[in-house]
Amino acid sequence: MTDTTNDILTLLPARLKEARRAQGLSLEAVANLSGVSRSMVSQIERGESSPTIATLWNLTRALQVDFAGLLETRDAEDRINVLRAAQAPVIDNKSAHCSIAILSPPEDVGGHEVYDIRFKPDGALVSPPHGPGTQEQLTVLEGTVVVTSGTAREELFPGDTARYPADVTHAIMAPAGAARVFLIVKNG
Repeated sequence: MTDTTNDILTLLPARLKEARRAQGLSLEAVANLSGVSRSMVSQIERGESSPTIATLWNLTRALQVDFAGLLETRDAEDRINVLRAAQAPVIDNKSAHCSIAILSPPEDVGGHEVYDIRFKPDGALVSPPHGPGTQEQLTVLEGTVVVTSGTAREELFPGDTARYPADVTHAIMAPAGAARVFLIVKNG
């Protein structure tokens, strides 16, 4: 093998993983889009398997990246991963009268999650207890909300931030009209 081949095999796993994350895609989503099995995508990203040209072609098409661009040398610190507003997955929770934009990458689920929640008037998001030690931090961007955690209750206004246990029943409510909050969930 030449040094160039070794460089390619060293760069490729990280670059494919980086491209997948930049698109906000899970391993499962890339598998579905490319026709390459989830386990193979994972093995390639970990550097445990070298893809065939056909597999690499399918992955680059699914990730909408240029093959040559994957192998460009650049400093790892010289990049910014961006999730455009139009690309953020949104859950429209009609029963709670709110929509939840997921701002954190899929691989952060169960660790450090970030959400932009928009409430319609009288919207209420009631959550059962999360895992032990889970905490939430909420900042009100617009409107007024009431936050409950266990038996504690606080009314919050624009700019206010509340931190509270989420390993008990908790809720975010917008009883006074439309509201928008930024929520960080840190699982214990």
